[in-house]
Amino acid sequence: MDKVMRMSSERGVVIFTKSSCCLCYAVQILFRDLRVQPTIYEIDTDPDCREIEKALLRIGCSTAVPAVFVNGKLVGSTNEVMSLHLSGSLVPLIKPYQSLLY
Repeated sequence: MDKVMRMSSERGVVIFTKSSCCLCYAVQILFRDLRVQPTIYEIDTDPDCREIEKALLRIGCSTAVPAVFVNGKLVGSTNEVMSLHLSGSLVPLIKPYQSLLY
């Protein structure tokens, strides 16, 4: 769990994904459309993949991936991110990380 907490707090917006996950891709595209360049960790390429998945579930993710963190805090998985976006609450949360040049 320490590894996940360290990785999730290294950058402003961090998304844990798997390369074969279509929902992970959709969440990545959403953030890019909102002019945010998230740090992406594809956990299926990490030797500690199983431990990372377990840690993400223990932290409170409804599914292991995608797991979105903003400013080191868990936002959630696809359902939580999309709910925040549709309610208008996601953009204020990520505003400090939006690029003007994007």
